[in-house]
Amino acid sequence: MRFLILFLLACFAPMAVLAQSRTVDPADLQLSVTVEDTGQTPFARELVMLTIRGVYRRHITRETLEQPKLEGFNWTQLGPDIWREERLRGQAVKVLERRMALYPERAGTLEIGAFTHHLTLTDEGDDWFEHTITSKPISIEVAPMPEFGTGDWWFPVKSLKVSDQWSNTPDQLSPGEGVLRIVRIEALGVTPEMIPPMPDLTSPSGMVFPHPEKRLLELSPEGPVTHAFWRWTIQPTNGRSAVVEPIRFTYFDTRERVTREVVISAQRVAYDAAELPPVQQPEMPATLPGWPLALLGTVVLAVLAIWGMRGQQLDRQRLYHRVPLVDPQAWRLRRAAWADNLPDTRRAARALIRRDGILGCEGRVLDGLDRGVFAARPSQQDLRAFCRAFLSARRQRA
Repeated sequence: MRFLILFLLACFAPMAVLAQSRTVDPADLQLSVTVEDTGQTPFARELVMLTIRGVYRRHITRETLEQPKLEGFNWTQLGPDIWREERLRGQAVKVLERRMALYPERAGTLEIGAFTHHLTLTDEGDDWFEHTITSKPISIEVAPMPEFGTGDWWFPVKSLKVSDQWSNTPDQLSPGEGVLRIVRIEALGVTPEMIPPMPDLTSPSGMVFPHPEKRLLELSPEGPVTHAFWRWTIQPTNGRSAVVEPIRFTYFDTRERVTREVVISAQRVAYDAAELPPVQQPEMPATLPGWPLALLGTVVLAVLAIWGMRGQQLDRQRLYHRVPLVDPQAWRLRRAAWADNLPDTRRAARALIRRDGILGCEGRVLDGLDRGVFAARPSQQDLRAFCRAFLSARRQRA
């Protein structure tokens, strides 16, 4: 057994010395960059997954991985670098892995430059020395964004989850209470700025108060996961209920390569009917009889007046005095007074006096109107009150 151990040490000692020498075998330190193959040409602003992988067969004292400028891309690193040990062909090696999400900004051929790994190694005398390895540049083809409707938002995602939540049951609110609505979006493969803007929630019969939007980013091995929260407080304005209009937006499914539409249906927001006061039945408005009934009443009054004067010579002046409704001059006075026309009102009143003479106290009523109108400081006259007083005075014999 002792001889076997000595034999093995003699065989592998030169390799161990070589592994820690200043002579670096390119096979001992390898750095590669690969793009995840989806079988499809990515569109502009669509997620492209990038993996940087290093395999090391030597002891590394210090290291720094430098990435290129990545011109033509937006990018984000999906977490810290991962170091682990693996076995390749039975030999233990150290492996570095970095995952990145790239978003091409334009269509065409874009180049991903070389990554550089700055390493500090140890030689056979345990002295440190610097060594650098680089990856090969690679190129990818990017297609232009597809055509989409006016007002739509280019929203390419690997997967999308949408939930609609309410703080209370929306159609069983207490009187005067509002309800908070939260639409939650979980999108895999996009960063927060790629989420569509919060839509305007509308309701023809309710007040809608939008709250500031929240967006959160979570990193996963499959790509960025963005959580967006759209929030509104809604309250009926008619004391009973309101209807909130639907919410619509589109997204592009990058796995199935199709455009899909999300529709959140309309929702009724209402107060609980059991807690509301009973609805008051509207009272029927009082209506005056139409002109046919007024005409019929006038005719009846005229007939009664004529019948009351049967056996007497028909006197038109006495008829007008007994039945003012059939007196055309009295009607002219009423129309002028109701139109607030002072000259026509005085003219109609004086015409009645000229035609019939003074029958009662109407002369004093007219004199009172004239004193108010022609005074040194004229006062505002209530012509409707004057009309009523004038016609009433005519029915009172002096």
